[in-house]
Amino acid sequence: MQLKLKRPLLFFDIESTGLNVATDRIVEISMVKVMPDGSRDVKTRRVNPTIPIPEAARAVHGISDEDVKDCPTFAQLAKSMMAWMEGCDIAGYNSLNFDIPMLTEEFMRVGLDPKFRERNLVDVQVIFYKKEPRTLSGAYKFYCGKNLEDAHAAEADTMATLEVLEAQLDHYPDLENDVAALADFTKRQKMLDYAGRIVLDEHDVPIFNFGKHKGRSVREVLEQEPSYYTWMQNGDFTQDTKNVLTKIYLEGKNTK
Repeated sequence: MQLKLKRPLLFFDIESTGLNVATDRIVEISMVKVMPDGSRDVKTRRVNPTIPIPEAARAVHGISDEDVKDCPTFAQLAKSMMAWMEGCDIAGYNSLNFDIPMLTEEFMRVGLDPKFRERNLVDVQVIFYKKEPRTLSGAYKFYCGKNLEDAHAAEADTMATLEVLEAQLDHYPDLENDVAALADFTKRQKMLDYAGRIVLDEHDVPIFNFGKHKGRSVREVLEQEPSYYTWMQNGDFTQDTKNVLTKIYLEGKNTK
């Protein structure tokens, strides 16, 4: 089933030096922009991460330091990439857990804000897990009836994700062919930051979702233990998490 789009829908997939959003870097990114008329524009770039690619990561995606030594850095690509993504909703596979937080962190590292929270964000993996829990390769086999060749190559994974979403719309009559509805279906529970460190409770009060203060009001903790704010700002947390924390911290001060 062809996607019904009101504005472009951008599918993307990332290969990286590792899975730590705060410290790892992108080594390859592939993006497929699907236009409302059904036309597609594909861009795939390898990126010099400026840090070594660990053997464990290379074993997964097959990209070595030698492969990317002459490639542009993310800082060199960031502005043109953001311009190309302007006006698009965003889709991916496991994108809410990894790809969107990773790409957000890379943009923030060079002083840019992609403002992904202002877009519809569709995670094809969430649809799959709610309907038929599997891996991307399993999803591709289940929905498309084909084996996924070159798994963990960014472009192959990106194109497979697009095909899987189209097949999911054919497979599930109750799944609305509308990006906003798909974004709502795949939305993660009330997370304020992409890493899920700060969430809203049943009363929409920001609470910590990790560590010794898990379940406690963020404002309450910061009022009683101001040093916790400094600890998080200096710690190994994503810039997105730090920004959300700062916003809550300043809002608390302004309400006094």
